Amino acid sequence: MRLILLGPPGAGKGTQAQRLVAKYGIVQLSTGDMLRASIGAGTPTGRQVADIMARGALVPDDVVVGIVAERIEQPDARKGFILDGFPRTVAQAVALDRMLAKHGLSLDAVIELRVDEAALLRRIESRIAEMKARGEPLRDDDNPETLHRRLTAFREQTAPLIAYYRLQGILRSVDGMASIPEVTAAIDKALPSEPPASRRDTAPKRAGMAASAGRQAAGVGKKSVKPAPTRRKMASRRKAPSGKRRRQGGRPAPLA
Repeated sequence: MRLILLGPPGAGKGTQAQRLVAKYGIVQLSTGDMLRASIGAGTPTGRQVADIMARGALVPDDVVVGIVAERIEQPDARKGFILDGFPRTVAQAVALDRMLAKHGLSLDAVIELRVDEAALLRRIESRIAEMKARGEPLRDDDNPETLHRRLTAFREQTAPLIAYYRLQGILRSVDGMASIPEVTAAIDKALPSEPPASRRDTAPKRAGMAASAGRQAAGVGKKSVKPAPTRRKMASRRKAPSGKRRRQGGRPAPLA
């Protein structure tokens, strides 16, 4: 089972991922953890990432996909995985699909947790109040202002993935505002019952669909229209090739 959970920060993706890991015996793959592990292991990609991060630059999409490719080849990921924090953009999603296709794999489902942003803000405010009442330390991002910025980033960068995966036919949407057990039950119901191995032969086709979906999601999926040939071009097409005599009425034309 190979899954992606989509939803804004605070939607409960982490909680549901843990339940899916326990139920299906798959692993949760965090890009941040994978980057750190690759650096620590001293792999070629890890050394490249370390150099990039040392310069304070963003890790390119192809490098992150390379990290994911290394990770899914490990024994504990053979049964399946849930991607956490990746992809974040349509470009990353296209790169991910191509990489999976090279391994003869494809995603089984993308679960969208639909939530109300206003309710999310109220939820985090309530959580902060409860943590303060219990005397628990707060994280730096435990505040409404940070959540608002993260929600804005999600709308601008990650929300287009919903249309991208819908075009592929693998998007499943559930109500993320329901209780945790209800969301879990909805996800279980939305997951495909067909064994993943039986769909491996469709990976190349799915990769082609992914590329097409990426173009459509980016708004560039329109067919180009070739301009009509000019009169001069049409006339040149009607001319007989040089060195050959034209025929008139089925007989050779007289030589000049």
